Amino acid sequence: MSTIVLKGMTWSHPRGYDPMVACSEDWLKQTGVAVEWDKRSLQDFESYPVEELARLYDLIVIDHPHVGQITAENCLAALDVPGRETDFAGLSAGTVGASFPSYNWQGRQWAFPIDAATQVLAYRPDRLGAAPTTWQDVLDLAKTGEVLLPLRPPHSLMCLFTLCGNLGRPCSVEKDRPFVDADIGVQAIEMIRELAALIDPACISMDPIAVLDRMGEADARCSLSPLIYGYVSYSLEGFRANRIAFADMPVAGVGGPVGSALGGTGIAVSAFSANRDAAIDFAYWIAGAEQQAGRYWRSGGQPGHAAGWEDEGANVATLGFYRNTRRTLEGAWLRPRHDGYMPFQEAASQRINQAVTGREPAAKAVADLNDLFLRSFR
Repeated sequence: MSTIVLKGMTWSHPRGYDPMVACSEDWLKQTGVAVEWDKRSLQDFESYPVEELARLYDLIVIDHPHVGQITAENCLAALDVPGRETDFAGLSAGTVGASFPSYNWQGRQWAFPIDAATQVLAYRPDRLGAAPTTWQDVLDLAKTGEVLLPLRPPHSLMCLFTLCGNLGRPCSVEKDRPFVDADIGVQAIEMIRELAALIDPACISMDPIAVLDRMGEADARCSLSPLIYGYVSYSLEGFRANRIAFADMPVAGVGGPVGSALGGTGIAVSAFSANRDAAIDFAYWIAGAEQQAGRYWRSGGQPGHAAGWEDEGANVATLGFYRNTRRTLEGAWLRPRHDGYMPFQEAASQRINQAVTGREPAAKAVADLNDLFLRSFR
């Protein structure tokens, strides 16, 4: 009997690739089913058409804002299958924040969270000691040249999402009301613009990995990134010259660390797979509590299951990464996911960058964002 070989695609970073390879070794020993992994850059991961990947791979690591598009394209297999109700309920109960429901669309589950993340705060504990807790603290530190902020699309839009949410008026996910509140949108763009004027102009082309790599350099002077997706890898001993700690986002509003734009990744199964049942079995297994609180995080992954976030060993190894960012993740905001959102995400990010690096009235940018969003619904 020949061994089943599944092909998988994930994203090119140790956090995204290493745990998939390590866990797949265990799966092969347990079941005789092999999973071979390829990887794409972060930029490709955030924008590459899922349908094209689904025709080449059995298993695909995806970002939840794709679900509206992939549902319309019928390129992924739903994972809420008959006979797996108990396992499904266990995965749902293990969600961290909205990670599990973020992959649910039109009543079906299109992926399981294997990596939970949101915009939090990253800092160098050897330089700062403690994490700043307010936006004003961030501005004060930026004036000393200590701050970086990833603004490469789509991260400028993620910053707008997070600030609007934290200021108490989250952006809309439906077309029946303006995407950005007029007053709060202006305030958020002005906040990004004020900070952008104080930091390295190169931030406009930097994603979170580029920022964290810079912070981790041996001679780096930068000590803080106030809104950045948490990357547990950088908190591990020996990953970079300097260890980076993570904490709840700095607050601008009055509700605490809430409103951050949810991120993370999920494991999905191609609708075109010739071994769909075997691929679904693997997805249930790697997303489960036992793997997430064991081999997955120990291989450099950032779990999507609460069992991993609550594991004491995981927190000890990562400067308390999970414990110290959990409030922000539990209060994170679920961004739009409709078919048409992905092109909007790119266009809106470019429009925000134009506004924060120029001198136009922020209200003009807000009006354009609202128009772009309305036109994104197909």
